[in-house]
Amino acid sequence: MQIRRITAVLAAAALVVPTTASAASTAQPVVPKINWGSCGAAPALEAFQCATVEVPTDYDHPRGPTTTIALTRLPASDPAHRIGTLFTNPGGPGGPGVEFIQQVGQSAYTSQVRAQFDILGFDPRGVGKSDPATCYRTEAEEQKVLASQPPFPVTRAEERAYTSWGIKVGLHCSALSGDKLAHMSTANVARDMDLLRQAVGDEKLSYIGYSYGTYLGATYAKLFPTKVRALVLDGTLSPTGYSGSDGDRRPFGVRIAQGDGAAGTFAQFKAECKKAGPDKCSLAKLGDPSTVVENLFERLKTHPVVVTLPDGTTTTVTYQIAVVVGFQHMYDPAGWSELADLYSQLAAPTKSKSTKAPAALVEWTRHKELYPSLAQGMQPCIETAKAGRPFDYPAYAGAADKTGPHFGRFRTWVGQPCESMPVKDTDAFKGPWPNKVKPPVLVIGTRYDPATPYAATRPYADLFPDARLLTVEGYGHTTLFKSSCADSRITKYLTTLTAPADGTTCGQDYKPFDPVQAGRKRVVVQ
Repeated sequence: MQIRRITAVLAAAALVVPTTASAASTAQPVVPKINWGSCGAAPALEAFQCATVEVPTDYDHPRGPTTTIALTRLPASDPAHRIGTLFTNPGGPGGPGVEFIQQVGQSAYTSQVRAQFDILGFDPRGVGKSDPATCYRTEAEEQKVLASQPPFPVTRAEERAYTSWGIKVGLHCSALSGDKLAHMSTANVARDMDLLRQAVGDEKLSYIGYSYGTYLGATYAKLFPTKVRALVLDGTLSPTGYSGSDGDRRPFGVRIAQGDGAAGTFAQFKAECKKAGPDKCSLAKLGDPSTVVENLFERLKTHPVVVTLPDGTTTTVTYQIAVVVGFQHMYDPAGWSELADLYSQLAAPTKSKSTKAPAALVEWTRHKELYPSLAQGMQPCIETAKAGRPFDYPAYAGAADKTGPHFGRFRTWVGQPCESMPVKDTDAFKGPWPNKVKPPVLVIGTRYDPATPYAATRPYADLFPDARLLTVEGYGHTTLFKSSCADSRITKYLTTLTAPADGTTCGQDYKPFDPVQAGRKRVVVQ
């Protein structure tokens, strides 16, 4: 597609895609009534209750069209001592909260928290079962489009093709779900959450948000500062970096510094592998892990490796796939041994025509099959500042890769489809971010977090009048299933409103390359 033709298409689309009306209404939204019922016949869902409610699609017109919000809850096990409802968000943007709580609600929180709170998860508007936004008519069509390009481009030819592809994807999403995307901002999710708070009968909000969920928490704190009881904000996403409210017009994937965070954590992965030695880390058997990995990555750029999957099919592991799988497995140090096994097999393949897939690659292909619609994670496209220069992404990516090798380039391109989207939510909140919440809030950062770099944690905490920063000295994204020390601090804060002293530190229960304990859960927060 030629540049002139692309520009003409964008200009035409901007004229027809609906956006939110700017006129505010004095009417108040109706607090929905929640009729809790069964979540289905599956034994794993027996402990949970489910419901759907209707909320205003546009809060400027609160008595107008509505959007369906799907909910689930794990009722408090000790109703006589129940404090209220604990709202949750698993990250993303685009993470389905219903599935998250049904999967981990019975194990992610201590028995005391489960006794005294109903644990509630909800699918944010446009996500999961809440009137989901889509980019293509069928999942098969979307998967075909996704498979047509590498996870991110490296060569000039790939960059040109990826740019054209990203523009087409952005226009597809706008054309098919523009009416939903135009109301999907985090501010509207925060407004939904405040209606749900009222619906469950809580005077003030008790909330725990992970990753992007900390951006939702910061937004709620700005819009409803007097309605906060307790906020646990784990794995903080810089509000200014995400929104671009500080005037930074680099791509949002660069602004949030995931490339730098991932590169720093990856350096720790290689260092810890070397420290563990060949008995615990298979990659160390081949030499210095850093040298082995760098040589492998360079070779994969021109000589991909064919790997046989358990079902007998094969997949080709390129440089880009090796980077993406590495990024995903850095979220939890319990997966670092699997990642080392993958890299060691790729670095020293057998003499057969293909090598057998290690667990890390099997998990990656399984997640690919479960990939939700692109549109459900496109909140950045409709609420954050865009670079405005879609054809300059190769330069942005090159610069990011110098400070965050391998991962800087990968994370730069995640926002490229946003550049062609003419849709925006005019009700989005974009700052300023300092707020007036009076109760203490608990802000948590992990020292080596690949997705929400620790460097953003203190600046995030400083947005609150009384933030207590808890640092987890360890690795991975958020504290889920990683630190019983952090769990105990979270429990005390939620149940008694006693926050730890600012500057408190915790360790992790397991070290990288330790044998994974039987029954230990791993969860990937988005």
